Amino acid sequence: MGIIFVNNYLDFLTTFNNSIPFNFMTKTFAEKSLKKTFLGMFALMSATSILCNSCNQKKDKKESEKMIHKNHPVAKAVPKIDETVPPDKRVIYLTFDDGPNHGTENLLKILHKRNVCATAFLVGKHAYGSKKQQQDLQLLRKDKLIELANHSFTHAHNKYTDFYKNPVEVVHDFDTAKDSLKLYDKIARTPGRNIWRLNNITVTDLKSSSDAANSLKKAGYKVIGWDLEWKPTNKMVLKGNHEAMLKKVDSIFFNDLEKTSRHLVFLTHDQYLTDADSINELDLFIEKLQKSNRFVFRKISEYPGINEILN
Repeated sequence: MGIIFVNNYLDFLTTFNNSIPFNFMTKTFAEKSLKKTFLGMFALMSATSILCNSCNQKKDKKESEKMIHKNHPVAKAVPKIDETVPPDKRVIYLTFDDGPNHGTENLLKILHKRNVCATAFLVGKHAYGSKKQQQDLQLLRKDKLIELANHSFTHAHNKYTDFYKNPVEVVHDFDTAKDSLKLYDKIARTPGRNIWRLNNITVTDLKSSSDAANSLKKAGYKVIGWDLEWKPTNKMVLKGNHEAMLKKVDSIFFNDLEKTSRHLVFLTHDQYLTDADSINELDLFIEKLQKSNRFVFRKISEYPGINEILN
């Protein structure tokens, strides 16, 4: 359609040109009439403009077709503008599961050395497993750098498949931990499963756990998993070194793999912090994150959308 319009427009210019008296065309430039040159250039510019607009409209349409609506199920959860976090920073949530446990005291020492906050996901049975664990629970309760969250009462008896087959018992288990540990904000993490149930994030690593996860959400639990885990060796100490973990952090942010853009939930466990090497590696990991001046640390209760009333 653009080509037809251009041709018609050129015919109009030719007719217009022929109707002008000859004496108006006396001055020439490079053996061509200035008037004709002007009209020719004008026609070319108009034709180019029309074609460009046509191409841009088609391009805009194609680009709009590629865009993912913000409510599309595959769209990433984008947090509301947080003026407390500069645009060049990323947020890291340090979380530690299965406490109070062996290594809890070492964890607290590292956090205080670096003056950084974290979240401890507690197991109800562990809080009363021994006198030392009861003492560690009190240390956790009093520590302003730590907030406490629910990691179930029984830790699924370490029989995860059977545990998640019964959604009613799963909710009961978390309720027991909530009441015994006085964890009334209902932020929870499922044992042995990386499950998310917030208003804007629904993730289940194993489909067989979906019903139980949905039941927890229905009961008001805000279930949060993790983006990166520092796993153990067979000897239950931290596997690898801090440099490898730092590269993983950068990779997740660079490739936009975190569940919520610019927010990364990091997981490891108290019980992996019993040897000198593991303690040192975690300490170096946090130290270098801080020194890079690219990250801020927060407790999990500050994660975007976690405090919204569940739909």
